[in-house]
Amino acid sequence: MRKLTWGMNVSLDGFIAAPGDDLGWSVPSDELFQWWSDRVGATGLALYGRKLWETMSSHWPTADQQPGVTPAQVEYARRWRDMPKVVFSSTASKVDWNARLVTGDAVDEISRLKTEDGGPMDVGGAALAGVAMRAGLIDEYAIVTHPVLVGGGTRFFPTLDHWVNLSLVETRVFPDGVLLTRYEARR
Repeated sequence: MRKLTWGMNVSLDGFIAAPGDDLGWSVPSDELFQWWSDRVGATGLALYGRKLWETMSSHWPTADQQPGVTPAQVEYARRWRDMPKVVFSSTASKVDWNARLVTGDAVDEISRLKTEDGGPMDVGGAALAGVAMRAGLIDEYAIVTHPVLVGGGTRFFPTLDHWVNLSLVETRVFPDGVLLTRYEARR
């Protein structure tokens, strides 16, 4: 059974994006960027909600061709393009960049994907992750906490109907006081 992880950069007050979808507070150090790139390289299948898909697919397919691009960004762009992706949306009509579109029930499809052979899966996008979280489908949380309070925006955790008990499996400190905490769901 494939493992499903929900991981994002998070402000100390629990937001993945500040008001207006501002992500300026979460610019990663070189070390953190490499960690995210290595995660993409190890991901067997990425699951995206429409909003995050639009953000990622508008930048990474050609990011390695931009002026001033770093070797790490070239590597990330290549890894991102090569990684198989599933985009969940009821409004999108097509996707590209090694992705396929699912317009049906996300819980059913994610449950099915978890039973397939293959590498680990990552879910991206707060709304899609919230659906998977409420359905009990997330096996691991990778929380990369930045030392900033943004005061509002898009929350990392949705409102839940029940507790989710977790076990800490890793902590790591990155430059600028950024803290990674990884937790596994206890079932």
